Amino acid sequence: MPTEQALPGEPTGVLWLPDEPPRAAVLVVAGSSGRIDSDRARVFAERGALAASIRWFGGPGQPPGICEVPLETFTAALDLLCRYDPPKLGMVGVSKGAEAALLTGIRDDRLDLVGAFAPTSVVWANVGPGRDGVTKPYRSCWTWRGEPLPFVPYDDGPDPEPPVACRPLYERSLAAFPAEAKAAAIPVERIRGEVVLVAGGDDEMWQSTEFARELAARRRAAGRRITVVDSDTAGHRAYLPGEPEPAPSQQFRYGGDAAADAELGARALPHLLAALGLS
Repeated sequence: MPTEQALPGEPTGVLWLPDEPPRAAVLVVAGSSGRIDSDRARVFAERGALAASIRWFGGPGQPPGICEVPLETFTAALDLLCRYDPPKLGMVGVSKGAEAALLTGIRDDRLDLVGAFAPTSVVWANVGPGRDGVTKPYRSCWTWRGEPLPFVPYDDGPDPEPPVACRPLYERSLAAFPAEAKAAAIPVERIRGEVVLVAGGDDEMWQSTEFARELAARRRAAGRRITVVDSDTAGHRAYLPGEPEPAPSQQFRYGGDAAADAELGARALPHLLAALGLS
C-alpha cells in the first residue's frame, strides 16, 4: 500500500509514495474548493505513481481567492516531483484546477500528460478576492511571470437562490464579451504532452462538454492528438474508482448523479494511466 506524508516546504500539500519505485509522477489539483485532494492522489499512487496534491490558493502567502494566482505555484510543485526523476510526469486538475492544468501544460514542456476534468476552453475572471482583499473590478484568475493572463469577465445578474446552477452565468458572459473570449482562448495546441479531457453533458456548473469540443477542435486543427471522454448524463464531478463519492452540496448544482459520474471517471482512468505509462 502507498504511504502518505506531508509535502515538504510550501505550498501546503501531501505526497503519496507508491510501494514500488515510482513509474511516473503526477500533480493533482482540486477545483474552486481549494482543498488538497489526497484521495485522487492516492488513486494514482496505488497504481504506481508518485502523487502530490497542493493547496494553491487560500494558504499562507497565497491569494485568498482564485485571483491572479501565479502559475509558478504549479511549476514549483512539478519541480519537487522532478527531483525523484520520474520516467513520466503528469498534471491532473478538475474545473478551475483543469484550467490551471491546461495553462501550466502550455508553459511547461516537462508534462507528458495534462488531464482536465470538467475543463474550460477560455481563461475566466477571478473567483473571490485577490491579495488586496478586493473582488471587483474583475481581474484574471492567473498570472505568468508577473503578468495577468487575458480573461473573460462575468456578465453579472441577480443572485439566484441556492443551490445555484452557474452554467447560465458562463453562457451569458461568453455571449456578452466575445472579443475578450477570443483573446482568452486557451491555446491547447501548444501542449507538448498527451491531453485527456473528461466532461459531462449534464454539467450545471459550466458547459464542460462544449468547452471540451472547442479545445479538441483547436488541437486537432494543429495536427495534435487529444482524447475526449464524455457522457451525456454525468455532471461536473466525475470521480475515479477508489475515490469517495463527492458530498452533496447545499450551495451549488453540479448536475449528473453518483452512478453517471462514477461511470465517466471509470472510463477516463485508463486513458490517464496509459499516458503516464501505468497501464
